[in-house]
Amino acid sequence: MGSFKLGGMTLGSLFKKPETVCYPAEVKPAPKGLKGHVVVDADHCILCGICQKTCPCHTITVDKKARTWGINPFMCVQCGACVRACPKHCLAMDPAYTPVATAQSCTVVEVPDPKAEAAAE
Repeated sequence: MGSFKLGGMTLGSLFKKPETVCYPAEVKPAPKGLKGHVVVDADHCILCGICQKTCPCHTITVDKKARTWGINPFMCVQCGACVRACPKHCLAMDPAYTPVATAQSCTVVEVPDPKAEAAAE
């Protein structure tokens, strides 16, 4: 019984388009509903730290003194809790695959100071 199913799958795959692609030469389109990864719009971030408190995996770090916002993408589970909790809506889930990395590293973004920019003008 099992060999008939296996034979049917084998013969069926001869006439279908393959499921795999030659990555990185070809990129498979993202499926509908893919959450992707968290991106930040640093220009609108006020460094309130609500995203850091809401994150269940503790992947987000907010440093008000250094004016930096960071995330460890290898610990993130893409739940989107930080995106929903952000009061300024500066976080978003980018519906694309996470970029390929050769080493584990945190993504740190420097948040510009609007008071310093206003004083410079």
